Amino acid sequence: MMPGEFCVQSHILKTRLVEQTASVAVAAIASVCLMAALTTAAIAQEKTPAEQKMSLGEAAEKALQQSQLTLAGGAPFHLKASIADVNGTHPEYKAEIEEYWVSPGKWRRTIHSAGFSQTIIVNGDKTAEDDGGDYYPYWLHNLATAIFDPLPMLGQLKRVPAELELPQEDKSTSCVNFSTPGNNPKVAVSSDFSFCFQDRRALLQIVSTPGYKAHFENFKTFGGRQVPYRITEDLQPGLTLVASISELSPLKNVDEEIFTIDAPTTPDHQIRSTQVVESTARSIAANTPEPKWPAVREGRTNGTASVYLSADRTGHVHEVWPLTSDNPEITEALQEQLKHWQFKPYVNGYPMQMEAVFAFAFTTQQGAPIPLLNNVEARKLARRMVEPKIAAGAAAPGGSFTVRVRVDEQGRTMAVMNVKKVKPALYEAAVKALRQWEFKPYAKDGKVDRFDADLIFKTK
Repeated sequence: MMPGEFCVQSHILKTRLVEQTASVAVAAIASVCLMAALTTAAIAQEKTPAEQKMSLGEAAEKALQQSQLTLAGGAPFHLKASIADVNGTHPEYKAEIEEYWVSPGKWRRTIHSAGFSQTIIVNGDKTAEDDGGDYYPYWLHNLATAIFDPLPMLGQLKRVPAELELPQEDKSTSCVNFSTPGNNPKVAVSSDFSFCFQDRRALLQIVSTPGYKAHFENFKTFGGRQVPYRITEDLQPGLTLVASISELSPLKNVDEEIFTIDAPTTPDHQIRSTQVVESTARSIAANTPEPKWPAVREGRTNGTASVYLSADRTGHVHEVWPLTSDNPEITEALQEQLKHWQFKPYVNGYPMQMEAVFAFAFTTQQGAPIPLLNNVEARKLARRMVEPKIAAGAAAPGGSFTVRVRVDEQGRTMAVMNVKKVKPALYEAAVKALRQWEFKPYAKDGKVDRFDADLIFKTK
């Protein structure tokens, strides 16, 4: 594949996938601002009735017209939303958002989280911004964007010459998926993009890019639009954040004083983020030592990995999120090392927060294997056990089945593996149960370690 080339696949998710493929030449595509420089395209697709097909840009615009609260002509509203980790185990990812919105040129938004707060007032050509903290967290900015501007890359999507077959059934989904080569010529890593639309209305369901991920759910009617009251963001395995709208009501008899701006905030005093390509980020590196790769306990000892990095206006890295890896074992070590990287400030008229995809090639060695405990040994460590609830008829009474669970150093379930290839109904029941298990930390030779365990469950 030549630099600047990517593939587009469109499919309807019913009982089978209907795939359609296209090749398009591009210069580069970023996540929030795609920066697409498109040339000609040769599209080979299965023929479908014209009324069932639509370009990606048209589908995206149609979806926003149906759902986006902040479009011109929309009904004024008052909104409250909360953000939290879906499992409730990461309180550092909690936030509250409130907005009073009259029009695209008149609104007030407040955001509160443990490490950052912000109040923005827009009134005509004036903007006032009051920030509590020097870094607007990437995870928080993503979900705030998803609530009020679900497709910030709409302009670029209109230039992508791809078509999709619109959903024709209430429970069907249509997606356009494509990938682009990375900006690092030494490491062959691609970035994946996905845009999905659901049911006969073709509402926006999923947006997944390297720097922006949102899953829109629980649509309800407000002001003539179908508004998603639940938006999830998958940051990494085991960490999914959800933004939930708790209040959405018509804005009536609002106090005009809340929109008053006495002293506008100049752009150089506003926090803005921009995504750059890896070569641009590396050109302003100040202290970015090459990662040191730990020995791996399973899987490949060489390959590639990519991450999404976010730095503040001084160039200090705050967040590093995984994208791809030929061995997930090295991901955590990579993330921790890159959080100590330092760049010079990224300046585009004034200092801005910088985001970028970074790709790496790794070579390491095989380490000690992860300890494997048997059923008896693992159950002795269990503090809390929940047996699987197996649906009637899923398995013969009096039998048993085995699944393998991976437990971290704190005694929490990391993964459940179907190494014995048991029936899907049994495996899914075991996964639901094991997510609720708690273990005492496992120690060997005085050192706490993660472990695998083959657990046996009986069918009744």
